[in-house]
Amino acid sequence: QVQLVESGGGLVQAGGSLKLSCAASGRAFSGDRMGWFRQAPGKEREFVAAVSGSGSSTSYGTSVKGRFTISRDNAKNTVYLQMNSLKPEDTAVYYCARGGSYSVYLVSGYIYWGQGTQVTVSS
Repeated sequence: QVQLVESGGGLVQAGGSLKLSCAASGRAFSGDRMGWFRQAPGKEREFVAAVSGSGSSTSYGTSVKGRFTISRDNAKNTVYLQMNSLKPEDTAVYYCARGGSYSVYLVSGYIYWGQGTQVTVSS
């Protein structure tokens, strides 16, 4: 059974930083691409970042490029999202996603999802 457990969310002031973690279990981790998405109240789930199975290739959403960094540690079966220069508009529930073979930018491109972790950025 594949499981994804996010952690590291919380309340931070604008301009601050947070680092999210997503611990994966249930099958060979290094074979799966991993992604982060976010969803604010009343909005659709939005692509944030993705990393290939080896970690050599990354992609970012336009609104976070240059501020967020995705990485993974295959020995620990964990993917990370370092978020710097946070803005109030970054407030959302952040979801970890795994697997899939379609576009990394789409929700439909992933098979497994975590339960999410809340990130709140105050102004």
